[in-house]
Amino acid sequence: MKNLKMKAARVGKDLTQEDLAQQIDVSRQTISAIEKGNYNPSVNLCIRICQALDKTLDDLFWPEEKED
Repeated sequence: MKNLKMKAARVGKDLTQEDLAQQIDVSRQTISAIEKGNYNPSVNLCIRICQALDKTLDDLFWPEEKED
């Protein structure tokens, strides 16, 4: 599942994937894979991403509830 919330938060802070990757000490490819839904980050990595983007874990990584 794509992480569009993370991408929107990153773009909202005017950061490229490379900028965010450098801030949290991972590769740009890792950020890309998370946003595309091809990589499931560890809790520690999720926390670093949230801190860099000034968001909570719920904001970026909790799935949205689907309405019936």
